[in-house]
Amino acid sequence: MGLSCGRVCWKWGSPLRRLTGFSRLLSTAALAPQICVVGSGPAGFYTAQHLLKHHRLARVDIYEKLPVPFGLVRFGVAPDHPEVKNVINTFTQTAHSDRCAYYGNVTIGKDVMVKELQRAYHAVVLSYGAEDNRILGIPGENLSGVYSARAFVGWYNGLPENRDLKPDLSSETAVVLGQGNVALDVARVLLSPLDILRKTDITEGSLAAIACSKVKRVWLVGRRGPLQVAFTIKELREMINLPGTRPLLDPGDFTGLGDVIKDVPRPRKRLTELMVKSALEKPGEKEASRWASATKEWGLKFRRSPLEVLPAADGKQARGIRMAITRLEGSGESARAVPTGEVEELECGLILSSIGYRSLPLDSSIPFDPNLGVIPNSLGRVQGAPGLYCSGWVKRGPTGVIITTMNDSFDTAQSVLEDLQTGVLNLSNSKEGFESVRSILHSRGVHPVTFSDWEKIDTVEVARGKLTGKPREKIVDPQEMLQLISH
Repeated sequence: MGLSCGRVCWKWGSPLRRLTGFSRLLSTAALAPQICVVGSGPAGFYTAQHLLKHHRLARVDIYEKLPVPFGLVRFGVAPDHPEVKNVINTFTQTAHSDRCAYYGNVTIGKDVMVKELQRAYHAVVLSYGAEDNRILGIPGENLSGVYSARAFVGWYNGLPENRDLKPDLSSETAVVLGQGNVALDVARVLLSPLDILRKTDITEGSLAAIACSKVKRVWLVGRRGPLQVAFTIKELREMINLPGTRPLLDPGDFTGLGDVIKDVPRPRKRLTELMVKSALEKPGEKEASRWASATKEWGLKFRRSPLEVLPAADGKQARGIRMAITRLEGSGESARAVPTGEVEELECGLILSSIGYRSLPLDSSIPFDPNLGVIPNSLGRVQGAPGLYCSGWVKRGPTGVIITTMNDSFDTAQSVLEDLQTGVLNLSNSKEGFESVRSILHSRGVHPVTFSDWEKIDTVEVARGKLTGKPREKIVDPQEMLQLISH
């Protein structure tokens, strides 16, 4: 099956067409390129994988600020989607290459500066993702009961920085602002039967909190209409079929859409058809029975834009949200939501903002566009910084699924390979790679975690999970991780 991205075409199991004859060139190369990748999520590992596969002398070191690898595969993918996490097997194969090394517990921009990496390596690839969230920018956003979906996902997935979140789940109604896959993940975790969650790698603490949750209803709110939702059909189908729940879809939102979608791309058409079917058609006997006995419910609210989180009498806790009712100008993906002047208030004690992730600059020496939240680049080459590259969300923004990141990362790796071939990256200058960084870390009292160290942590997590019938019990405290490996 052929895959393609912007500039490069390849087939699985065959060399890049652009690299014809490249192997002969490499066989005579005097020096092995020393390359480092910052970030051990999908972008980092796919970049490393491609470099190692297509340059038989390259050495790649992967740096990660946490002791444990895999980024959003570990901390972002929903616990009830274990099949998506299978890419970890591929990443583990990459890490086991004798030309690849993993160094966790190292924060670039603090423990080691990018300039120091550039002195130690022929090429530095920044693949550190998007570790912040976009803010709503409305009054009441900081009230108790309002959380970013990013923090909430980090909490139930064991991201150390979110382990103490303690979300207030005492309200019967929750509102998720956003209609993408992360929004559906959050809604599904809030409403899933405990029997389902108990078999996943959701953290022990969050499972206990969800077991005591009073949330019975989740509204997913979007500024635009059904034709502009960002979630995909797989996630919608999971919500529609979620045991113990029923969908609340207003028939008025979907009437007449059948004619509108005739010419839209097939994925959007199938997604809209499923929403229309659920909203307008009489359910089958089995489905009708399930919906009738459901104790929880979820729904989609369209053409609503948040104006203000409303405080309770104590002035500290959220009690609801005020939204502008909008109308659409234009059509399709480019349709804009414009306020009509009408407003609506919705009572709720839990509000989760799922309006997107945002990358941050790593250190002041790196070009960064704060408006777009990306590193300015051309095909992964950082503008005005020879030898510096970027891949993944910090390159293109926080969009797409893992396959999108794979293609994007392969493309950046290809830019590095081309620059090695054309001499843009000068291999005649010997670079020490990690040997140089090791002395810097030692002088600053930083102890890097190796991949074999991670495998010890992994073994403990899997063993703890077995005791309760889970695939693993994630360790959420970095200090406990380091104690396990005697750091």
